[in-house]
Amino acid sequence: MVKIRLRRMGAKKNPYYRIVVSDSHSPRDGRFIEEIGLYDPLKNPAEIKVDAERAQYWVKNGAQPTDTVKRLLKTAGAI
Repeated sequence: MVKIRLRRMGAKKNPYYRIVVSDSHSPRDGRFIEEIGLYDPLKNPAEIKVDAERAQYWVKNGAQPTDTVKRLLKTAGAI
């Protein structure tokens, strides 16, 4: 199954995340199919950048967003 989920980047205690499309069997920070966005929770307000067109494409083709990513996509207006 293909999932849309967060990939953790950044240094210790200074995280930022990339929103990626990956196979559900891949590790969290492992191999991915496509990067579709960015989420930086440490900025005030939190920075969310999403390629809405690609997010909609993947959701239409059966990719399942995680709960957190679904909330971020709704906040960004992508779905």
